[in-house]
Amino acid sequence: MLSATEHPLRRSRLFPPRLLSPGQTALVLLALIWVPLFTFVLYRDQLGPFGSRLLLPSVPAVVALYVLAVRSWGRTPVALIGLTLVCFWMLVAVAVPFLPLADPDKPYAPYALPGAVRHGMLFLLGTDTRGRDVLSRTLWGCQRVMVWGVTATAVAYAVGTVCGLVGGYLGGWWDEIVSFVGNVLLSFPVMVLFILVLDVLGQSAFNIIIAVTCSSAPVITRIVRGLALDARSRDYIQAAQTRGEHPLWIMLVEVLPNVRGPLIVDACLRLGYTTVAITTLTFLGLGLAPPDPDWGLMIKEAANAALLWKFSYMLTVPALAVSSLILGFNLIADGLHERGQAGR
Repeated sequence: MLSATEHPLRRSRLFPPRLLSPGQTALVLLALIWVPLFTFVLYRDQLGPFGSRLLLPSVPAVVALYVLAVRSWGRTPVALIGLTLVCFWMLVAVAVPFLPLADPDKPYAPYALPGAVRHGMLFLLGTDTRGRDVLSRTLWGCQRVMVWGVTATAVAYAVGTVCGLVGGYLGGWWDEIVSFVGNVLLSFPVMVLFILVLDVLGQSAFNIIIAVTCSSAPVITRIVRGLALDARSRDYIQAAQTRGEHPLWIMLVEVLPNVRGPLIVDACLRLGYTTVAITTLTFLGLGLAPPDPDWGLMIKEAANAALLWKFSYMLTVPALAVSSLILGFNLIADGLHERGQAGR
């Protein structure tokens, strides 16, 4: 006979079933962070002074995501270091409107050195050639880099995953078309392809997404295609085919969830590559347009002044910010790879 503590009803009350898995919870938290941040960056001028309220749910979402990841990756210090770096910049991106910072676009005192006091204001990291606060521009600049970097990577993965699943699972002329288009795009050097796309379509954030998709999607397609070819011969795929499941259902429900491990690792690395690409394009004058702060734009504007040692902080600060974010993505990828190897 069951005791009171062992009774099924008592156990269901004391230990309610978990509604979401850790992976699903992470996806919900990422949506709570990315959707308001994307809306704020895209429609900041139209939203007016109250637009920052959109980001209020994102601040606790970043903290919750960090705590969830720490619990899951507690035994992988490399991934935890990368996670800390990425979550720091995520928290800055969603919390920067609420910080007591100077206007990032307002000129105050040109060439003020770090720690200088001008017009009753302390500039911890100095000002740039136009007198704008470097600290404020660095913190505000992470918004555009993260939003467009994550968006471009997500779009590239959506396109590459669909093409890879279609080519790898269906095969035949589907595979020939996907492989041919991918080989054509891969024949162009990455930077040449970026410049070509932006020169034809024009300079804008959405065209940067198209350029990143054209360069990254073929590589992602090859990865997914190879994983789909391997999974196609597995027993669970043959069982689904025997049940008469639709090929689309098999690709999305059977194949994709079972090949997500390598894709997550590659996605973290690709986020770093995309961040480098967007920063480089902005430095070349083909990326995000001024005057809103952006790390690539800050590096471009500081290039000449930084030739003098005492003004090198104008270049060093945004360069370190870019490097820390890219390092975070790479360390997360390395940590996830180590976890995958240890789990085998």
